[in-house]
Amino acid sequence: MSDIAPFGDVLSPRPVLSSEVVHAGLVWDVVRDSVDLGEAGVVNREYVQHPGAVAVLALNEQDEVLFIRQYRHPVRSDLWELPAGLLDVSGEPPLDAAMRELREEADVRARRWDVLIDWFNSPGGMDEVLRLYLARDVTPVGPHDLHERSEEELGMLTRWVPLDDARDAVLAGRIHNPGAVVGVLAAWSARQAGWTTLRSPNSPMPPRR
Repeated sequence: MSDIAPFGDVLSPRPVLSSEVVHAGLVWDVVRDSVDLGEAGVVNREYVQHPGAVAVLALNEQDEVLFIRQYRHPVRSDLWELPAGLLDVSGEPPLDAAMRELREEADVRARRWDVLIDWFNSPGGMDEVLRLYLARDVTPVGPHDLHERSEEELGMLTRWVPLDDARDAVLAGRIHNPGAVVGVLAAWSARQAGWTTLRSPNSPMPPRR
C-alpha cells in the first residue's frame, strides 16, 4: 500500500523577514515581502493583497448557465461573467456572500448549493483565492427584493446560455473572464461525472498563509 500523499498543492510558507505596504489601494493593497528561501537566498516579492472572492454558476433545469455582462475598465471590454463579489464583509461566511451576490447581481435565489471548484486567481502576483459555487433550483427574487444597481452594474444585462454552448464559447476564445472560463469548464466536467465531484457548500477554502 502506497504512503504517498494524494496529488495536490501543499501550504508551505517560507519565513518572511519583513513586510510593508507599498501602495494602499481603494480595494486592495500592494505588499512587498522579504522572503527567506533557504539555499536560494533572500528575495523581495511584491504582490496584491486581496480579500478573496466568490462566484456563482447558476444552472437551471434546462442546463442553462446564468451570465451577466459587465464593463471591465482595465481591459476596456464588456465581459460575460458569472455573478461574483469580494469577501470584504467582516465575518461573512463565503456561502452567505455567494448567496448575496447572486441575489444582488442577477435577481435570483437558489435552494441547492455545492462547491464546484476553488483556485488561486494569479498566484505569481496576488494572494486572491476564489471559490466557485454551483447553484441550482433557481427562482427569481420578488419585486420588493430587487437590488438597486449603480456604476458598472447599472443596466447590467443577464442571459441564460446552454452549458454546452458556454463551453464551446470558452474553447473558441469568445469568453475571457477567468471565473466564467474556469466555472463553465468545471461545471461541464462535473456534469460528465454525474456531479459526483461536488463538495459541501461549507467546505474549507484553500489556505493562503
